[in-house]
Order: sequence, then structure tokens, then C-alpha cells
Amino acid sequence: MWIDVLRDSASVAMYSVIGLLLMMAGFFIVDLLTPGNLKKLLWEERSKNAALFVGSKALGVSIIVCAAIYASAHDLLAGLVSTLVYGVMGIIVMAVSFLLIDLFTPGKLGDLVHDPELHPATWVSAATHLGVALIISVALL
Repeated sequence: MWIDVLRDSASVAMYSVIGLLLMMAGFFIVDLLTPGNLKKLLWEERSKNAALFVGSKALGVSIIVCAAIYASAHDLLAGLVSTLVYGVMGIIVMAVSFLLIDLFTPGKLGDLVHDPELHPATWVSAATHLGVALIISVALL
């Protein structure tokens, strides 16, 4: 029993590290896609739009990570690799969705992080991030 607990704890730790690294990568992608320093926008300027962009990306990545873990529960190494691959894929597709929304709508989506009020386009982008995550997740299952 204790051997199983130790083995499972090691698996949880490895998946957690990959999940955290992917969420950090998502944060940095949002930082690249939006003007200004994202940390400053979130913690000093308290930008609601920036929080929604970052939060939806983190939640989307988490959904993908959960599905990848579930889909490969039988093999730890394959699970870790697939979690990383599908997580990166999700981050890329979410970034592309952000750029497509920006391309086909008026104004610059990234500039909304400086708007003091929540903008409807931020909600559209957040919903798209979650939609991408759900599509990738269901494709894995």
C-alpha cells in the first residue's frame, strides 16, 4: 500500500510540474500578445480584461492537462509526454484563436487590457479559449 502511495505521489508531482509549466507558458503567451507588462497590469493596475485573458488561458490549459492525464492513465511516460504535447498544442491554438478574433474584429484585442471596464470582446476571447480546450480535450478521450 505505501509503495503505491509513494509511486502515485511521484506521478502526481510530475504531472503537477508539467501542468504548472504549461500554465506559465500560457501566461507568457498572453504577455506577448498584449501590450504592456502583464504582471503590472494584473497586480498594480488590476486590469479585469487582462485577468479574464489570463484566467481563461489557465483554465483552458488545465482542462487539456486533465484530459491528457485521463487519456493516458495506463502509462506514466506516455502520459507525461502527451500532456506536454497536447498542452503546448492547446496554448498554440488558443493564441491563434486570439489572433483570428483580433484580425476579424475592429480595434486591437490586446489593447483591451488597458480598458478599465470589462469589454465584451474579452469575454468572446475567453469563451474561445475554453472552447478550444474542450475540443482538444474531447478529441483525447
